[in-house]
Amino acid sequence: MKIIADFHIHSKYSRATSKEMEVGTLAHFAEKKGINLLGTGDFTHPQYFKELQSELEPLGNGFFRLKGEKSPVHFVLSAETSHIFSVKGKTHRVHVILLAPSLDVVEKINRQLARRGNIASDGRPIFGMHVKDMVKLTLDISPEVMIIPAHAWTPWFSVFGSASGFDSLEECFEEQAKNIYAIETGLSSDPSMNWRFSNLDRITLISNSDAHSPAKIGREANVLNCAMNYREVMDVIRTGAPEKFLYTIEFFPEEGKYHFDGHRDCGVVFDPKTSKEHQFICPKCGKQLTIGVMHRVEELADRPTGFCPEKKIPFKSMIPLDEILSDTFHKGVATQTVAREYEKMIQTIGPELEILLEKTPEEMGSMADPKVIEAILNVRNGKVRIEPGYDGCYGKIKVPSMSSSQKELFSIS
Repeated sequence: MKIIADFHIHSKYSRATSKEMEVGTLAHFAEKKGINLLGTGDFTHPQYFKELQSELEPLGNGFFRLKGEKSPVHFVLSAETSHIFSVKGKTHRVHVILLAPSLDVVEKINRQLARRGNIASDGRPIFGMHVKDMVKLTLDISPEVMIIPAHAWTPWFSVFGSASGFDSLEECFEEQAKNIYAIETGLSSDPSMNWRFSNLDRITLISNSDAHSPAKIGREANVLNCAMNYREVMDVIRTGAPEKFLYTIEFFPEEGKYHFDGHRDCGVVFDPKTSKEHQFICPKCGKQLTIGVMHRVEELADRPTGFCPEKKIPFKSMIPLDEILSDTFHKGVATQTVAREYEKMIQTIGPELEILLEKTPEEMGSMADPKVIEAILNVRNGKVRIEPGYDGCYGKIKVPSMSSSQKELFSIS
């Protein structure tokens, strides 16, 4: 069975999230996107956990769906936790994703975590415990829990982050590193960047949206070929078997908001080489630059750009459909023009991810503006122009039409 999975999102109980982030609305948007396996997000939050208990029904395979519905969307119990702790006098901030097989297991996890922090304060609770202790705590409750470092390269809150991370999984998780089977690459990196770091050779690279609003789910995702069963899906993640893990769906990493180095307040953005030339200092105000993902990858990489391992999971880079429509029609993403065209295409052609990745021009036919079809094909071929993101600012994307001057086109590999 083909599964398109987005394991990492948030609920309305997390900071800076939409009030629409609840399972009924999420199921509706997942259908439009073409996602059939979606993380619930935030199962650690007491109120949200009550909602999950009342609104979801178990399917007997470790997954859930809306009660009384015949929705094709399955839910997997998921959460993200934040860990702030010191090792040898240095403060580290690491976020992890938790995936769990049952409400009973989640209840036991929440009971233990409530003794160690305020799990009601936010959908993504903060703990002072070492992240390795989190791995042990959850696996002692159930060996079927999956723990995955979240957005592994972002500067402030990740396993490899330039501001608060470590230089290897073993340095971070110590004796528990053997229980880490995957990392989430995050919006600002893609698999090809991670392939350069041999420390990750045994690790499965997964991609998720980390969505804070329904429209953002599926902006990154994972495409599997296996049974819709918790144990089998987790086994695919553990092994990274390419015959079952078909590919990941990726942002162009330049669009991520921490790809390059920079200082947002001054509008300064640098590639890694230029940052070094400026000694990592903003030339306008003299403050320290935020060191981005590309720079951090360059620091840790022990292989050249373009290295491709023998055993790899392929990836496909894309731009969300509403952004393509916005760029094509020169209208804001949130405008009625974009919303109307988006809904028309979804209703007449198919789910968003099918349109972006699979539908032929003939299948899109008269149901899509020819300029939109051209833009979709250009994105598939990597012909986009991007001003890279930096210091919390998303990158700016331009998708030229096929009739544009070839000087405007360049490929992102």
